Amino acid sequence: MKRLTLLRHAKSDWDDPVARDFDRPLNRRGEKAAMLMGRFAQAQKMRFDHLVASPAVRVVQTLETFFAGYGETLDAHWDRRIYLASAATLLDVVRDLPDDAGTALMSGHNPGFEELILELVPDDGACPVRDDVEVKFPTASLAVLDLPIDRWADARESIATLVSFTRPRDLDPALGPGAR
Repeated sequence: MKRLTLLRHAKSDWDDPVARDFDRPLNRRGEKAAMLMGRFAQAQKMRFDHLVASPAVRVVQTLETFFAGYGETLDAHWDRRIYLASAATLLDVVRDLPDDAGTALMSGHNPGFEELILELVPDDGACPVRDDVEVKFPTASLAVLDLPIDRWADARESIATLVSFTRPRDLDPALGPGAR
Protein backbone atom coordinates (compact mmCIF):
# COMPACT_ATOMS: atom_id res chain seq x y z
CA MET A 1 0.00 0.00 0.00
CA LYS A 2 1.25 3.47 -0.92
CA ARG A 3 -0.17 6.75 0.35
CA LEU A 4 -0.07 9.91 -1.78
CA THR A 5 -0.91 13.29 -0.29
CA LEU A 6 -1.50 16.19 -2.66
CA LEU A 7 -1.06 19.77 -1.41
CA ARG A 8 -2.12 22.48 -3.81
CA HIS A 9 -0.17 25.72 -3.46
CA ALA A 10 -1.81 28.39 -1.33
CA LYS A 11 -3.43 31.57 -2.67
CA SER A 12 -0.99 33.62 -4.73
CA ASP A 13 -0.71 37.36 -5.05
CA TRP A 14 -2.18 38.46 -8.37
CA ASP A 15 -1.47 42.09 -7.43
CA ASP A 16 2.29 41.45 -7.38
CA PRO A 17 3.74 42.80 -10.65
CA VAL A 18 5.99 39.82 -11.44
CA ALA A 19 6.89 39.29 -15.06
CA ARG A 20 6.33 35.53 -15.07
CA ASP A 21 3.52 33.43 -13.58
CA PHE A 22 6.20 31.05 -12.27
CA ASP A 23 7.51 33.84 -9.98
CA ARG A 24 4.20 34.85 -8.40
CA PRO A 25 4.40 34.79 -4.56
CA LEU A 26 1.74 34.00 -1.95
CA ASN A 27 -0.55 36.65 -0.56
CA ARG A 28 -1.30 37.01 3.17
CA ARG A 29 -4.40 34.85 2.97
CA GLY A 30 -2.33 32.16 1.28
CA GLU A 31 0.29 32.30 4.02
CA LYS A 32 -2.41 31.95 6.68
CA ALA A 33 -3.98 28.98 4.87
CA ALA A 34 -0.64 27.19 4.36
CA MET A 35 0.22 27.59 8.05
CA LEU A 36 -3.23 26.30 9.07
CA MET A 37 -2.93 23.27 6.79
CA GLY A 38 0.51 22.46 8.19
CA ARG A 39 -0.86 22.55 11.73
CA PHE A 40 -3.78 20.37 10.62
CA ALA A 41 -1.43 17.82 9.02
CA GLN A 42 0.56 17.64 12.25
CA ALA A 43 -2.60 17.30 14.37
CA GLN A 44 -3.74 14.46 12.09
CA LYS A 45 -0.32 12.82 12.50
CA MET A 46 0.27 12.82 8.75
CA ARG A 47 3.75 11.56 7.89
CA PHE A 48 5.70 11.82 4.67
CA ASP A 49 8.72 9.80 3.50
CA HIS A 50 9.28 11.81 0.33
CA LEU A 51 8.40 15.26 -1.01
CA VAL A 52 8.24 16.13 -4.68
CA ALA A 53 7.13 19.61 -5.72
CA SER A 54 6.89 22.20 -8.43
CA PRO A 55 9.71 24.75 -8.14
CA ALA A 56 7.31 27.68 -8.76
CA VAL A 57 7.71 30.44 -6.15
CA ARG A 58 4.18 30.05 -4.80
CA VAL A 59 4.75 26.33 -4.19
CA VAL A 60 8.12 26.92 -2.52
CA GLN A 61 6.54 29.53 -0.22
CA THR A 62 3.53 27.28 0.46
CA LEU A 63 5.84 24.48 1.58
CA GLU A 64 7.97 26.78 3.76
CA THR A 65 4.85 28.02 5.54
CA PHE A 66 3.18 24.58 5.65
CA PHE A 67 6.24 23.04 7.31
CA ALA A 68 6.47 25.96 9.76
CA GLY A 69 2.95 25.01 10.88
CA TYR A 70 3.74 21.30 10.73
CA GLY A 71 6.73 21.74 13.02
CA GLU A 72 9.06 19.58 10.94
CA THR A 73 10.57 19.94 7.51
CA LEU A 74 11.34 17.63 4.63
CA ASP A 75 13.83 18.17 1.83
CA ALA A 76 12.02 18.73 -1.43
CA HIS A 77 12.79 17.07 -4.71
CA TRP A 78 11.95 19.87 -7.16
CA ASP A 79 10.41 18.61 -10.38
CA ARG A 80 9.69 21.15 -13.12
CA ARG A 81 7.26 18.68 -14.74
CA ILE A 82 4.74 19.45 -11.96
CA TYR A 83 4.46 23.15 -12.90
CA LEU A 84 0.99 23.53 -14.48
CA ALA A 85 1.10 19.84 -15.48
CA SER A 86 -1.69 17.72 -16.91
CA ALA A 87 -3.01 14.71 -15.02
CA ALA A 88 -1.07 12.44 -17.39
CA THR A 89 2.22 14.18 -16.60
CA LEU A 90 1.46 14.13 -12.86
CA LEU A 91 0.76 10.40 -13.07
CA ASP A 92 4.21 10.00 -14.65
CA VAL A 93 5.72 11.90 -11.70
CA VAL A 94 3.88 9.57 -9.29
CA ARG A 95 5.15 6.53 -11.17
CA ASP A 96 8.71 7.89 -10.83
CA LEU A 97 8.53 8.17 -7.02
CA PRO A 98 11.09 5.99 -5.20
CA ASP A 99 9.65 2.69 -4.03
CA ASP A 100 11.22 3.05 -0.58
CA ALA A 101 8.77 5.94 0.01
CA GLY A 102 5.55 4.56 1.43
CA THR A 103 3.97 7.98 1.99
CA ALA A 104 4.70 10.71 -0.52
CA LEU A 105 3.71 14.36 -0.50
CA MET A 106 3.36 16.16 -3.83
CA SER A 107 2.83 19.91 -4.00
CA GLY A 108 1.78 21.74 -7.12
CA HIS A 109 -1.02 23.25 -9.13
CA ASN A 110 -4.52 22.98 -10.47
CA PRO A 111 -6.23 21.97 -12.69
CA GLY A 112 -3.77 19.07 -12.84
CA PHE A 113 -4.15 18.00 -9.22
CA GLU A 114 -7.93 17.91 -9.43
CA GLU A 115 -7.78 15.97 -12.69
CA LEU A 116 -5.24 13.51 -11.23
CA ILE A 117 -7.53 12.74 -8.28
CA LEU A 118 -10.51 12.28 -10.59
CA GLU A 119 -8.48 9.86 -12.72
CA LEU A 120 -7.07 7.87 -9.79
CA VAL A 121 -10.31 7.56 -7.79
CA PRO A 122 -13.10 5.58 -9.49
CA ASP A 123 -16.33 7.46 -10.23
CA ASP A 124 -18.51 4.68 -8.86
CA GLY A 125 -20.49 6.57 -6.22
CA ALA A 126 -18.59 4.86 -3.38
CA CYS A 127 -16.70 8.03 -2.42
CA PRO A 128 -18.87 11.12 -1.87
CA VAL A 129 -15.77 13.21 -1.12
CA ARG A 130 -14.71 12.66 -4.75
CA ASP A 131 -17.70 14.78 -5.75
CA ASP A 132 -16.35 17.65 -3.61
CA VAL A 133 -13.03 17.47 -5.47
CA GLU A 134 -14.91 17.45 -8.76
CA VAL A 135 -16.60 20.73 -7.78
CA LYS A 136 -13.29 22.40 -6.89
CA PHE A 137 -9.85 21.66 -5.47
CA PRO A 138 -9.15 25.04 -3.83
CA THR A 139 -5.79 26.56 -3.02
CA ALA A 140 -3.95 25.07 0.00
CA SER A 141 -6.22 22.01 0.01
CA LEU A 142 -4.92 18.58 1.04
CA ALA A 143 -6.08 15.32 -0.51
CA VAL A 144 -4.92 11.95 0.84
CA LEU A 145 -5.12 8.91 -1.44
CA ASP A 146 -4.31 5.27 -0.77
CA LEU A 147 -3.11 3.17 -3.68
CA PRO A 148 -3.12 -0.65 -3.30
CA ILE A 149 0.29 -1.07 -4.93
CA ASP A 150 3.79 -2.04 -3.82
CA ARG A 151 5.60 -0.05 -6.50
CA TRP A 152 4.77 3.52 -7.53
CA ALA A 153 5.34 2.48 -11.16
CA ASP A 154 2.12 0.45 -10.88
CA ALA A 155 -0.05 3.53 -10.27
CA ARG A 156 -2.91 3.73 -12.78
CA GLU A 157 -6.39 5.10 -13.31
CA SER A 158 -9.31 4.11 -11.04
CA ILE A 159 -7.11 2.39 -8.48
CA ALA A 160 -7.02 4.80 -5.51
CA THR A 161 -9.21 5.44 -2.50
CA LEU A 162 -9.68 9.08 -1.52
CA VAL A 163 -9.11 8.87 2.24
CA SER A 164 -9.66 12.55 2.96
CA PHE A 165 -10.05 15.93 1.32
CA THR A 166 -9.55 19.02 3.47
CA ARG A 167 -9.90 22.63 2.36
CA PRO A 168 -8.70 25.61 4.39
CA ARG A 169 -12.31 26.79 4.72
CA ASP A 170 -13.17 23.47 6.41
CA LEU A 171 -10.86 24.52 9.25
CA ASP A 172 -11.44 28.28 9.20
CA PRO A 173 -14.54 29.71 7.46
CA ALA A 174 -12.70 33.03 7.08
CA LEU A 175 -10.56 31.29 4.43
CA GLY A 176 -13.59 30.37 2.33
CA PRO A 177 -14.85 31.86 -0.93
CA GLY A 178 -15.27 35.61 -0.90
CA ALA A 179 -13.18 36.08 2.25
CA ARG A 180 -10.28 38.49 2.08
